[in-house]
Amino acid sequence: MRFKLVVFCCFFAVVFKVSAQESNLKKFRQLSGPEKCWVIFHPFVAKKALKISEKTREITKEIKRKKVLTGNGNGGQVDAFRHAFWMAMLTQEIGKRRARSLGRKHEKGNYKDYKKRRLENGVIPDKISSEMDRFNNEIGIKIGANKNGLDIQKQVVEAVLKGACKIIKKDAYENFLDCDGNYIPIESLKGKWENKKCLVWSNE
Repeated sequence: MRFKLVVFCCFFAVVFKVSAQESNLKKFRQLSGPEKCWVIFHPFVAKKALKISEKTREITKEIKRKKVLTGNGNGGQVDAFRHAFWMAMLTQEIGKRRARSLGRKHEKGNYKDYKKRRLENGVIPDKISSEMDRFNNEIGIKIGANKNGLDIQKQVVEAVLKGACKIIKKDAYENFLDCDGNYIPIESLKGKWENKKCLVWSNE
């Protein structure tokens, strides 16, 4: 996810002005059209989205560093956690309707990135990754809407470990596999929105 870009977009919407800093302007322009539109139409909750995006980024890095979950952030358990946790926190702070809307805008932006061959987390987005993100977003929304008073981070980690989320099938060396367990050559994935990657439960 482009959390850094979402952060800058949210900031501009909240203060109702364009920053004079060239670095901020450059990052704002890099946002996808759908993400920009979300912020324009949700200016009063954008500040909360900003803080949640920052927190999600920090906590995900810590989860990965401590090896609480597996994966390199691209299609694995860490990736599933990031999306589910982001949506859970957003749901509690700005409501599930707005949270779901932002998640959908982000995925629309990913498709535009694919067409422009822009990278997300170091790789060009594809259809199966978007399907994974959307599924895990919904898991996060359900957790956030529950409001049972339990720690959100622990609930999301538990959901991933118990197999409630989705990840992309890989081998022990992070190579992508199809649904029959066959290795997918990386060359066959380049430039393709639809490919043979396979979604599995997050405890597989």
